[in-house]
Amino acid sequence: MGKVQYQCAMSVDGFIAGPGGDMSWMSEYMGGGAQESELAPKVGALLIGSRTFRGDDPNKGTDQEGAYSGQYTGPSIVLTHDIPAEPVENVTFVDDLHGALAAAKAAAGDKDVSVLGADVARQLIEAGLLDEILVAITPVLLGDGVRLFDHPGGTKVRLEVIGTDGTTITLRVLK
Repeated sequence: MGKVQYQCAMSVDGFIAGPGGDMSWMSEYMGGGAQESELAPKVGALLIGSRTFRGDDPNKGTDQEGAYSGQYTGPSIVLTHDIPAEPVENVTFVDDLHGALAAAKAAAGDKDVSVLGADVARQLIEAGLLDEILVAITPVLLGDGVRLFDHPGGTKVRLEVIGTDGTTITLRVLK
């Protein structure tokens, strides 16, 4: 069985999206690079938060639109309380965390579940269900936006560095 891994790019000041969830800042740091090419084949399913699913794609309208600059075409599970009336191809909508994770794991098989979205990642961390965090640190300061992990008044989450590659760090969530 694969792992459940929160994957994101982050500004040096700790934001994964700009104000209002703006992802356009990422476009100059993406583009089908080696890291995306290495990650995409390991992913069996995406577990996506509702805001991330409905939000900006920094590559929208280009041949690199979609997860991993368009290199991922597998199943997506979206955690949301706002399930659309019309189906979306290759997307399953689930309204509870445990159900969404179970669906993502089943869809992923032996591959990894890639978690996209700060809020769904936070919920998984709080429930003790997240295995790892992979963060690609980008050379920009955003000043405001969506934090990598935001839990005011929350408790400390212990992490262990299990890998580094340039400006990318992989951390194990200690449970």
